[in-house]
Amino acid sequence: MSRYRVAVHVAPRRGLLDPQGKAVADALHSLGFGGVADVHVGRYLVLDVDARDETEARAETGRMCAQLLANPVTEDFEIASVSRP
Repeated sequence: MSRYRVAVHVAPRRGLLDPQGKAVADALHSLGFGGVADVHVGRYLVLDVDARDETEARAETGRMCAQLLANPVTEDFEIASVSRP
């Protein structure tokens, strides 16, 4: 078994109302950043996972996201990286 550091991005699905993202976009516009078209506020998670190899670490993390870390109805997730700590 080896330990892998897995980075995951969880964000609201496109097309769904994101009140937090809208508030950030409005605040940016009021500060003069008019070029911001849209904002989506999500989460960035870093997990240390024990697994046989990188493929298993990625698969196990995917199952964690599908079952707990991301709401499958309203959020998408992306495993950004898998590396040794």
